[in-house]
Amino acid sequence: MNRLRIIVALSSVLMLTVVTSAQSNIDIARIDRVAAVTGHEERLSKVLMESLKDLSPKTDNLRNVYVTIGSGSPSRLIATSIDEPAYVVSAITEEGYLRVQRLPQAAPNSIFDALNFAQPVIVITRNDREVAGVFAGLSVHLQPGRLNPPKMSHVEELYVDIGAKNADEVRAAGVDLLDAVTLSQADINIGDAGRAGPGTGDRARCNVLLELLRHIRQSKKSGTTTIAFVTQQWLGGRGLNRLLTEIHPEEMVFVGRVAPVPAIDKNAKEATPEPGNGVLVGMLANPKEGATKLAAELRGSGEKERIPVQTITATPPKIAGYAKNAELPEAFAEVGVPVLWPVTPAEAVATEDIARVVSLLETYLEIPRPTGGMGGGIGGGHEEMDIEALTEAYGASGHEEAVRKAVLGRFPQWARNKTSTDAAGNLILHLGDETKSINTPRIAFVAHMDEIGYEVKKIEDDGRLQVDVLGGGYPQFFLGHVVLVHKKDGGDMGGVLELPTGWDKPGFEIPTSSRSMDEPAHVYVGTHSKGETEKLGIAVGDFVTIPKQYRPLLGTRANARSFDDRVGCAALIAAVSAIGPNLPGRDVTFVWSTEEELGLFGAAAFAEQAAKEGRVPDFVFAIDTFVSSDSPLESKRFADVELGKGFVVRAVDNSNVVPRQYVQRLVALAKEKAIPVQYGVTGGGNDGSVFTRYGSVDVALGWPLRYSHSPAEIIDTKDLNALGKIVEAIARNW
Repeated sequence: MNRLRIIVALSSVLMLTVVTSAQSNIDIARIDRVAAVTGHEERLSKVLMESLKDLSPKTDNLRNVYVTIGSGSPSRLIATSIDEPAYVVSAITEEGYLRVQRLPQAAPNSIFDALNFAQPVIVITRNDREVAGVFAGLSVHLQPGRLNPPKMSHVEELYVDIGAKNADEVRAAGVDLLDAVTLSQADINIGDAGRAGPGTGDRARCNVLLELLRHIRQSKKSGTTTIAFVTQQWLGGRGLNRLLTEIHPEEMVFVGRVAPVPAIDKNAKEATPEPGNGVLVGMLANPKEGATKLAAELRGSGEKERIPVQTITATPPKIAGYAKNAELPEAFAEVGVPVLWPVTPAEAVATEDIARVVSLLETYLEIPRPTGGMGGGIGGGHEEMDIEALTEAYGASGHEEAVRKAVLGRFPQWARNKTSTDAAGNLILHLGDETKSINTPRIAFVAHMDEIGYEVKKIEDDGRLQVDVLGGGYPQFFLGHVVLVHKKDGGDMGGVLELPTGWDKPGFEIPTSSRSMDEPAHVYVGTHSKGETEKLGIAVGDFVTIPKQYRPLLGTRANARSFDDRVGCAALIAAVSAIGPNLPGRDVTFVWSTEEELGLFGAAAFAEQAAKEGRVPDFVFAIDTFVSSDSPLESKRFADVELGKGFVVRAVDNSNVVPRQYVQRLVALAKEKAIPVQYGVTGGGNDGSVFTRYGSVDVALGWPLRYSHSPAEIIDTKDLNALGKIVEAIARNW
């Protein structure tokens, strides 16, 4: 999964610092970063076997991993599942896209597929290589007026894009049928006491058992104890069924999702435990004497450690098959924690609750305290490219400070010294002199620094943030996913952009209209009151974005959110660096503008000021995305330019039509300079259009972008290079 999971936060909660000679050396952080798609748990099972080798672990034909200590009666089993629902490659198209099928084949909830569109993923090959990719998503700019577009709600419409141009490139990358596909998004801390992300609860429960195994040799509990990591729980509990058939425990604690038995009255309001409320102990309906005694023992362990424990009637872990299945022992209980938005990319738990489960089970197993030695981390670094540094800076519309800093940081020193910032927050760099010929045009290049996001408008009494959108897009790309709240002090805080009420009910459909993104939404930050949220330093006016990362794909392609318009920003930086401080006989201004996504506000402010000063550009080259239909979900009727074939003259969009003689002139200049070029019609507006009222000619340029305004945006860096070269050529020769 390439993500540092709940273990880092858990270790800080537990404050484990004492190492004893009886402690097992288990690399929990390493285990925590291994994906385990249902039916494809072999990688994680292998890592578990290696990490637990000091405890003589066993495995079986279904890749269950288990450790047994002690002997005699009673025999007890503490188990958890290690698999998570995701996908496998089911077909490879001639165009190089992957088709997928769910595992398990029945969706865990009605919006499981919908929340995966336009999200970053990894493909796990059979030789254990992780190949970066994205699920395709619609580009909002191309949908107005389209007949019957995909609904982005079903696995039938899911395509994986790894940057390949054809099926041969897919297979050359080692990707083939049956390879696992899962989200690559990282878990994040929410507030100061929680964790959220894809599979957070699953991994947390796995970590609970790993922590027990660190100290299992210290257990004073009589009899035999087996601690097990079972596979294929989402496929009818096949791993658990296999293990119960093998070891026949007399009592069992299953650490899992403690789901209450649904109420008979469908209209009845169910009390839902919230993260931070403590440990849940689930009992079957009409429990037998052994189960009642076990639940009482667990509650007693909680009382001893002053751990809040809530007992509920719960559904048992699923065991289903085509023949008679193993039965749960009479003395059976489930243990878990409250989970918000389970089996979504925003699954959230409280780290304190996970620590409480560890303490509860350590007490139950009579493991003496203190215990310790837990922790881990990841590191490393490399030299960033301009585009990488720019995309990884956060700056929603009206909040571009970090992006301005990143742009300035990529300038050569001479350019930094010549750059100014106007009242609208635009960065402005002028090159040239006053000796230019009267026939030499005044030119401006404009690329915008902002990205789409949200802004905090109110802190509710229950601690949640009411937010309004900054920009536009499809809500399903953001609702039900983790977010970052960027505070005025420069720090950030994790949260969850909440799903609509009723999301977990059968038949629910997530809003798919781009207009629904304009509706107020709420962000959960792990608090329960306005005062708690304010203590985190969050205030009205802070902005919210989706976490992001620059991810190389196959060849020269890459994925990141906010390529729109950080590619344009990078192209201007590249051109400035190539030109140098001297541009005699020319009058060229470079503008990195603000608030484009809210209505071209930064560019409009610059244009108005230029008109007041009598310095209206003759030509404005707006450098922005050419939203491309080079995608398996789009109509090829328009915007059909290909990634990797060069920069694009954005000849027609919603805000402007470039006179054809200038399209031809630009194409001729590109061919003269051997720069690959394309031209076409797309959607959306561009910064140059606000200059036309003052007499400027707007010649919009861009590069092909797939899956615009989503976490799945893809570019080909060859197009970025071509864009930087044509900007330099225009500055010198137009």
